[in-house]
Amino acid sequence: MRRMRALALALVLVIPVAAMAQTAPVSGKRYPRLAIRNAIVVDGNGTPASGPQDIIIENDRIAAVVALDPVAVNRGARRLPADVEIEARGKYVLPGLINAHAHIQDERDGIPQPLEYEFKTWLACGITTVRDVGSDLAKTLKLRARSAAGEIVAPRIFVYPMFGRAGGAIAAANPTNADEARASVRQVKQMGVDGIKLIQVRRDVMEAIEDEAHKLNLPIAHHAGVEEVTAWDDIRLGTRSIEHWYGIPDAAIPDGVQNFPASYNYNDESDRFRYAGRLWRESDPEKLQEVLAAMVKADVAWVPTFDIYEASRDLQRAQNQPWFHEYLHPALAEYFRPNPRNHGSYFLHWTSNDEVFWKENYRIWMGAVRDFERLGGLVGVGDDAGFIYQLYGFGLLRELELHEEAGFHPIKVIQHATGNNARILGMEGQLGGVRAGYLADLIVVNGNPLDDIKVLYPSTEGAGIEWTIKDGIAYHAPTLAADVREMVRKARDSGGAPNASAK
Repeated sequence: MRRMRALALALVLVIPVAAMAQTAPVSGKRYPRLAIRNAIVVDGNGTPASGPQDIIIENDRIAAVVALDPVAVNRGARRLPADVEIEARGKYVLPGLINAHAHIQDERDGIPQPLEYEFKTWLACGITTVRDVGSDLAKTLKLRARSAAGEIVAPRIFVYPMFGRAGGAIAAANPTNADEARASVRQVKQMGVDGIKLIQVRRDVMEAIEDEAHKLNLPIAHHAGVEEVTAWDDIRLGTRSIEHWYGIPDAAIPDGVQNFPASYNYNDESDRFRYAGRLWRESDPEKLQEVLAAMVKADVAWVPTFDIYEASRDLQRAQNQPWFHEYLHPALAEYFRPNPRNHGSYFLHWTSNDEVFWKENYRIWMGAVRDFERLGGLVGVGDDAGFIYQLYGFGLLRELELHEEAGFHPIKVIQHATGNNARILGMEGQLGGVRAGYLADLIVVNGNPLDDIKVLYPSTEGAGIEWTIKDGIAYHAPTLAADVREMVRKARDSGGAPNASAK
């Protein structure tokens, strides 16, 4: 009944007092009152698309979402007024996409890379929020503030400094004991971070970090490696999200240790990623279901990042992605070249045999993520771009395609990238939906992403995202994409750029 009353109210609101504006917004500007007219809306909560609807934005908030009576509209009924408007007839409006596993990078292996390149590519691909899980902490905190103030063209930023690897967020971000761990957590809390990202930590250090972080209301994202902790520790300690997948199949291996060859060296990335491709097949299916059920019960979310390992199952495809031709910055292209000095550039001798193992890895991994959600688990979306042939923004859109490949309905895929990611960030009720009172983070799409997720990719042929609205600021996505292409062109012309294929 409550929903019927709300719908009735929305239909009444279709005939107010003032005529509609006729002026389109100027890209990069926030208006006191912006209307998106006649949109088909995908809300981000797992329900089907519906429309036509008018969405009214006041400054940085959604003020109203009005279900329209098509008959009344066709008869010329006047609607809620606005200063400017976006005509979205036949177009789809989604919540802004959230990237729950991102890295803000202004260089790659010492070669400068403009932040504007990364930020504008994200926005052009519909990403209005990123959870940064490892960057230069002091710089990123300043960027977060400037983005929030609208001083730079950038997504909304959540800052999760990296703990557990030497050279991390702060001087003490590689703690060796519980006291150092607690002191480090208190230090970053005082600096104003939004959470913590763990990688390669000992069990006693992880226990101290988790305990102190919970006291200070700092959620934790955990990238487990091949180490003494597994998903059972995340379940026991209350980790907010497991990143990638390490630690989950490990927890289901009957003997507790993967069958590594005697020559295996974890610090050799060719070894590390080659044998990671054999990990899922060694997990016991029954034990794996126990791990997944326990994760659900403990409210541990999962951000699988299928895209970032895809080169391992199909290297040729990864090296020749079509958008590299116009969008791959030479600094990033050079970083992608096989080089043991650069993380993720491990393809010095990658064989068809390795790809076969990784294809099986994906089959079991995707099935596990599907089972996890079926059991009630919270699945999110992130891309980890800037590594392993994944380009900012494009990597997240490819991640959505891979969630569909994993067996999720496109409506659920959109939910993973919007409503679910908002929950992982603790921002449910603020982000990830098209609802009155939410922050005005939206995308207007030329095409139906529920029919073809590829329509979200930047395009010069009329498809793609037309407007990315972040904090009520309307950015014309094709203009942003053109800016990125020009940045790449100038960088290549000025410096003898590497071949765009990045092989």
